[in-house]
Amino acid sequence: MKFTQKKSLGQNFLIDQNILNKITDTGKVGHEDLVIEVGPGSGALTNKILEKKPKNLIVIEKDKQLSNFLLKKFKEKIKIINEDMMKISYQNFNGENYIVFGNLPYNISTQILTKWIKIKNIDIFCKKFVLMFQKEVADRIIAKTNTKNYGRLSILSNWRMKIDKIFDIDPESFNPAPRVKSTLLVLVPKNKFFKFKDPKNLEYVTNIFFSQRRKMIKKPLKKLFKNYDEISKTLNLDLDLRPQNLDHITYYRICELYEASI
Repeated sequence: MKFTQKKSLGQNFLIDQNILNKITDTGKVGHEDLVIEVGPGSGALTNKILEKKPKNLIVIEKDKQLSNFLLKKFKEKIKIINEDMMKISYQNFNGENYIVFGNLPYNISTQILTKWIKIKNIDIFCKKFVLMFQKEVADRIIAKTNTKNYGRLSILSNWRMKIDKIFDIDPESFNPAPRVKSTLLVLVPKNKFFKFKDPKNLEYVTNIFFSQRRKMIKKPLKKLFKNYDEISKTLNLDLDLRPQNLDHITYYRICELYEASI
C-alpha cells in the first residue's frame, strides 16, 4: 500500500536508522512499559519500539491513509487511534504511566506540548516524553534566564517538566528533508511544582510580560496588580529589570500572587 505525504500535516518522516535506534534507546522501553507514539508516519520508529517488546503500543495518527497503512503493516501489534492529537482527551489515559514518543509536526508542536503540560495529573499519565521538535522551538523550551530565547515557552515547560536535551538531528535524516534542524528532548513530569488554580493564569501572566519583552517590568506589573509597588517589594524585584531577567521561580510566584488577587 502506498501513501502520499501531506505538507499540510507537517509530514517529514525520520529514515536514519542510527538516529531511530538512538531515540528508541533514549526511551529505555521495557517489557512492562505502556507506550504511546504520536505522529508515527510510515512506522519507522514504531518498528524500533516494537523490537523492545513493550506491554502495549498505541499510535495516534490523524491521517486516515497512513492509519490504514500502519494497520496493514503492524496488524494486531499496535492499537491505532485515527484522531487529531490536539483533540484527544489525554485525561482518558490517566493512571497508566505511559512513555510518549513523538516527532511533533512543526506547525502544532508548541500547542500539543502546552496541552500536555496542562493535564491535571500529568505525572500519572506519563512517565516521560521523548519528543522531536524543530531546533528553534527546542531552544526556546530549554532557554535559560537572560538569554534571547528565554520566554513564555521555557517558563511554562519548566513549571511541570524536568527537561534534558539529548541531541540535534540534521535535515538529511528525514524524508522529505525539512529546511531546519530538529532536536530530541526528554521531558519528565515533576512530582513537586507550584500549584495554580488554573494553568491558564500562568500563560496570561507570562503573555503580559513577554508581549513587550524589551520594556521594564514595572509596566506589566502595573497591568496585573493595583498594588504593584507592594508586590515588587514582596518579591524583592528591581523594577528596572526586563522580562528575560526574571527566573522561572519568580514568574511562578508572580502567578501565585496574581491568582490570590483575582
